Amino acid sequence: MEKHIKFFTWLRDELRSYDDMVSRLISSLWQHLRYIPLLSALSFSRGRTFDSRSRALGAMVSRVLMYFPIAWRRFDRELLIVFPDMPRGERMKLCGGVGRNMGRTLFEIYHCAEFQALPNRNNVFGPGLEALESARQAGRGAIIVSGHFGQWEAVRAALKTRGMETGAVYRPQKNRHYERRLFAGIQAGGKPILATGHIGTRALVRHIRDGGFISILLDEHAIDGVRIPFLGRPALTSLAAAQLALKYNLPLVPAFGTRVGDGSTFDVEFEAPIEHTDSQTMTGIFNDTLSARILRDPDQWYWMLRRWRGT
Repeated sequence: MEKHIKFFTWLRDELRSYDDMVSRLISSLWQHLRYIPLLSALSFSRGRTFDSRSRALGAMVSRVLMYFPIAWRRFDRELLIVFPDMPRGERMKLCGGVGRNMGRTLFEIYHCAEFQALPNRNNVFGPGLEALESARQAGRGAIIVSGHFGQWEAVRAALKTRGMETGAVYRPQKNRHYERRLFAGIQAGGKPILATGHIGTRALVRHIRDGGFISILLDEHAIDGVRIPFLGRPALTSLAAAQLALKYNLPLVPAFGTRVGDGSTFDVEFEAPIEHTDSQTMTGIFNDTLSARILRDPDQWYWMLRRWRGT
């Protein structure tokens, strides 16, 4: 009897191991298949100028967003929350513009070192820049808050050229091919790069306490966040950035890189630091600031974030 039990225990473990191996194989194959279209687009435009390659990927993403049903429905669902009366034709046109900007942004991040080396691309201004320079001279850290609007990496590029290298908090990708390219691109924009989570949070605290700068995108859905109005609707929003600014007495500076002209140049604006009050009020001020920019240039925001989940 004991021998039979041992045999069936061994067989069960072997079958589980086999199932795990098959699952990993299928997952790996699926990740390869999902990455092929992007890899093909990036490879197809090699040898052309940076802007030509950027526009090529933007055109491809625009078509996917407009004509791939799953992508279109997700975009349209989010857009109708904010613009319920917008005619379908206008929504389709806006969808194309969002896709073009998404593709260009992705290309610029994937090639961030080359992007940062391009001359005369950023028109940098705003009172927040002086506040950051003062913090750096005093050896204090700072928190720069932005969103998936325009080209957010233009903000870190502007700071890096002024001797204020700025790290970033990012959400790791499940697809290892996207993750490898995206992480390398973000890292080229400035270090350290910290993943969301407890370990990343501890490293973040050490960095800012030592006088480092960090950039955080605050427009993602935060499951443990607080309902704060965003584009006129309650949205779960993280209070972490404001809480850190209050706890360590750091400037909290909203900054945005807005595409202008043909989309290859940027107005990089550093707004005045948000006044220290309480974390929810401060985060609400940021949400209002970003909302105003999105309403003015809705094609420059990434509408695929499912921002109003859970509310």
